Amino acid sequence: MNVIEKRARTVEDAITEALVELGITSDQANIEIIEKGVNGILSIFSNKQAIVKVSKKMNLSEIASNFLKNVFDKMNLEVKIDINLDENNCMNIDLTGPNMGVLIGKRGQTLDSLQYLVSLVVNKEADVYIRIKLDTENYRLRRKETLETLAANLASKVKKTGKKFSLEPMNPYERRIIHYTLQDNKFVETHSEGEDPYRKVVITPAVKK
Repeated sequence: MNVIEKRARTVEDAITEALVELGITSDQANIEIIEKGVNGILSIFSNKQAIVKVSKKMNLSEIASNFLKNVFDKMNLEVKIDINLDENNCMNIDLTGPNMGVLIGKRGQTLDSLQYLVSLVVNKEADVYIRIKLDTENYRLRRKETLETLAANLASKVKKTGKKFSLEPMNPYERRIIHYTLQDNKFVETHSEGEDPYRKVVITPAVKK
């Protein structure tokens, strides 16, 4: 039982009884006072009781898990959710199931959207900012390796032809991968152009000094 309603002579007594029954402390509870009852000496002559509703607060991992479960239920997807919140305030969420391609979407767009929504839901309740990393079937690493290979191949092309090359629009994380991969390449330079969500990386021949 996660939510209980208690009646007692005073609000304090009703809250205490509820906390004991739930096995939690006050900082772990959501407390709603429905009826204050009668305080002081008048309480001796009154049958009016205090009424409170007390529920257990969900931790951040439970909040993320419940949100995703609701999403997957509406999508009719069977998904196992594994969550780990590390000491650096990073919540790592790994999804497994029989049809993960649907969750990845084109170039990971669906996965990125889910990650963004989970971040909004979790950080609405968090005391400090929690970074969300949502992944499935090791997609993030595979995509990173693909982008690194793409960056290296395009850098060679730009070096050979002396002409700049514009990549397709990418999210900030993927653009950083391209920039980081080529930051020590002395033959090319990179910069970003445009506005999100159409912002893209441009690779140009390095300016000779």
